[in-house]
Amino acid sequence: MLKRLLIVLSIIALGLLIYSVFVENIFSPRLSPKDTAKITLNDLNLNVEYNRPSKREREVFGALVPYNEVWRTGANEATTFETNKDLMIDGMLLRKGKYTLWTVPMENSWKVMFNSKQYEWGVNEKMEPMWDPNYDAIELEVPKQELDETVEKFTIAFDNKTGNLKLTMAWDQTLIEIPVKVHPNSGS
Repeated sequence: MLKRLLIVLSIIALGLLIYSVFVENIFSPRLSPKDTAKITLNDLNLNVEYNRPSKREREVFGALVPYNEVWRTGANEATTFETNKDLMIDGMLLRKGKYTLWTVPMENSWKVMFNSKQYEWGVNEKMEPMWDPNYDAIELEVPKQELDETVEKFTIAFDNKTGNLKLTMAWDQTLIEIPVKVHPNSGS
């Protein structure tokens, strides 16, 4: 009886291994790997979790990512932005907490939305963004900058080299910068 059980379990394990290698390919790296952008300044902690799609010789903005349409700002799961302090972003108050980050790339500028709803995934089964504008805490528009070099993987980072903190997003030959300041009355 024990011998039969071990044979059955071995067959099941082998079947799962074959399935995972040839069907799901779980051992290959993700095309859009997860990444995190973090910064700590004094008692301010900011954290962005996102997925990094690659250019892979494709035309990105205006093609892969259409102009004038809401983008999940990365790939796979919805991108999240978390702050432990109230912030001022482009003169608007963003309360401390966790948000999803959505964008609308346009030819000369981008709209950026900090949304209070948490979404399990970035798009639905029809590949439409799961973003619900009723939960937008703030929306702003920032100018698009052209880069001389190509950024292969979508990159979100924090830039504080001049003492003026910015949340940056870069991909292909496009860069946007979102100015971020701690609200003067922000508690801990």
